[in-house]
Amino acid sequence: MGKTVTYLEMTGRGELTPGQVVPALVLRREEGLSELVRSVQARVGAAYGWRSSARTDREWEEVARAHPQRRYWLVVLAGEVAGIAALEPQPGGEVELRTFGLLPEYVGRGLGGHALTLALQQAWETEPLEAESVRRVWLQTNSNDHPSALVNYRRRGLRVYRTEVEP
Repeated sequence: MGKTVTYLEMTGRGELTPGQVVPALVLRREEGLSELVRSVQARVGAAYGWRSSARTDREWEEVARAHPQRRYWLVVLAGEVAGIAALEPQPGGEVELRTFGLLPEYVGRGLGGHALTLALQQAWETEPLEAESVRRVWLQTNSNDHPSALVNYRRRGLRVYRTEVEP
């Protein structure tokens, strides 16, 4: 059986249903080519087979050149890095949540709902390309991602708009 890819969207800021607040959890902007972004993304994605978890330095530089608007945010709990989110504005007032996840040692600690809330709030605050405001935030997940990922996305107010099965 193939991998199921699910695409989700939110078309209004008011559709966001916040997760339970974790007061010590914040997002912190980080440069995309930093060693910290690379290592956190590699550790988060390794368990789920993310291609980005095995990027070489050259591949990171190619991604940075090809996607200059992509912004990386570290999920930080009481000063300690706990995960990562990457946002990329796209034409037409869209923002894609390209990456979202927690480091293995932070999974299962009740942080995912608030971390996703913060990432989605940041997406709505992202400066859009070629539009006056953000009109749509979207992402994709797949059946290889954490088993709670799709549930968390839906609980935050994202709606499924397409599903594909890849061989």
